[in-house]
Amino acid sequence: MSVWNGWRVVMFCGLVTGAIAAGRAQTAGSKPTNAALTFNGDGARRFKDIHWPDGFHPEQAELFAHNEIVVHASCEKVFSDIVDAKVWPSWYPNSHNVKVLNSPDGKLHEGAGLSWDTFGVHIESLVHEFVPNSRIGWFGNGTGMNAYHTFLLLKTDEGCHIVTEEVVKGPGAVEFRERQPNAMHEGHDLWLQTLKQRSEQ
Repeated sequence: MSVWNGWRVVMFCGLVTGAIAAGRAQTAGSKPTNAALTFNGDGARRFKDIHWPDGFHPEQAELFAHNEIVVHASCEKVFSDIVDAKVWPSWYPNSHNVKVLNSPDGKLHEGAGLSWDTFGVHIESLVHEFVPNSRIGWFGNGTGMNAYHTFLLLKTDEGCHIVTEEVVKGPGAVEFRERQPNAMHEGHDLWLQTLKQRSEQ
């Protein structure tokens, strides 16, 4: 083999190796991201201390919302307002036709059911996590979607820091996100604002 041919082989191999490396880098850099966690910034703010049931981690969401607020009232007062779901419609205008099921006192407890309408969708919910004055979370099933919504209450010097997050999955969640990308965040923001007003009375 002539020196020139040898150099041509070396150059060719270098070009091929470079092309393969570039292709790998391009593939690595173009991994699909979860649109539910990037479309409005809520995904970047998700809270590390939330307890998620299997199958409902934010990374598995088709729709995700994170909201938080500080309430100048005790977490005990805030929690009592959350679990008294039958009166939500009197102060939270995005809740309708609320019925609490399987509860001796008509309030939310672990295993209690909730039949209600929100965001224009009928939802059947089941309370999964229940830690008095600290945590509550429920599954919610609607047409074309399954969800898990949770509230975490943290005592602070100012009162109570509320973090609420929701994961929604299914074709209905994708359609909701594409048609009304900020609706769930705005609805939950309204929920926290009205909860703050009620708890601070």
